[in-house]
Amino acid sequence: MTDHTSYSSNFSSPEHQPFKAFRQGALDILPLSIAVLPWGILAGSMAVNAGLSFAQSFAMSSVIFAGAAQLVSLGLVMSDASAITIIITIFFLTTQHLIYALSFRSDVQHFSLGKRLGIGFLLTDELFAVGMAKSQPRTFAYLFGAGLCFYLSWCLFSLMGIVLANAIPDLESLHLDFSIVAVFILIIVPLIKNVATVVGVVVTLISCLIFKYLQMDSGTVLAGLTGMASAALTAKLFNKNNSTQIQPEVIKEKQPKEGQDQ
Repeated sequence: MTDHTSYSSNFSSPEHQPFKAFRQGALDILPLSIAVLPWGILAGSMAVNAGLSFAQSFAMSSVIFAGAAQLVSLGLVMSDASAITIIITIFFLTTQHLIYALSFRSDVQHFSLGKRLGIGFLLTDELFAVGMAKSQPRTFAYLFGAGLCFYLSWCLFSLMGIVLANAIPDLESLHLDFSIVAVFILIIVPLIKNVATVVGVVVTLISCLIFKYLQMDSGTVLAGLTGMASAALTAKLFNKNNSTQIQPEVIKEKQPKEGQDQ
């Protein structure tokens, strides 16, 4: 009876029901996939305005698959920046994906090479946020379902932007870039779970406003670094205080035992 129950529970786990995990991943990331609609339209229309053909514009969204990198690179292309400048800028702009990959390392290390490369291609800010919010083990089916859902949505919305760029002139004037801020708010808020994170977010916001007021070119980067430093310092102080409080309690517990031994 026990063996049968154990077998049934194992069979019903996400690892043994890949379709169920795939569907759950797609459902979990669906709100973010819908929220990125204006961003995808903007990326597609900017590619057309930058002088790319229909095929080149769609290939940029489907192959590069990095919203911020696409918008920045297109802006640099339109300003006649050199290829080296574009490559270096995009490299530093997307370095956070290295941290994302390291965060998923314990989950994907047992995947085959092909599966790891697939998840690596689909890894975005949105997939990272959805994956980190999942308390259960992140299976390949779950990550692939979430990543594929977002990828198809991005390609569809980019295609809409490519088509609309020819039908609606000056589409960029509609300020669709507001969706970038909206999407990142949806990503960041669920990840705020402790005091250190709250301090980091608040300090970043205040610093960004101050640097913007001072018209500093690298204000956004400096604000991010300031926020990260403040969050790290806050976490260190909290850990130090917790360890200081625990030590006296341990000493008190040991004292009666020592008295009894005597």
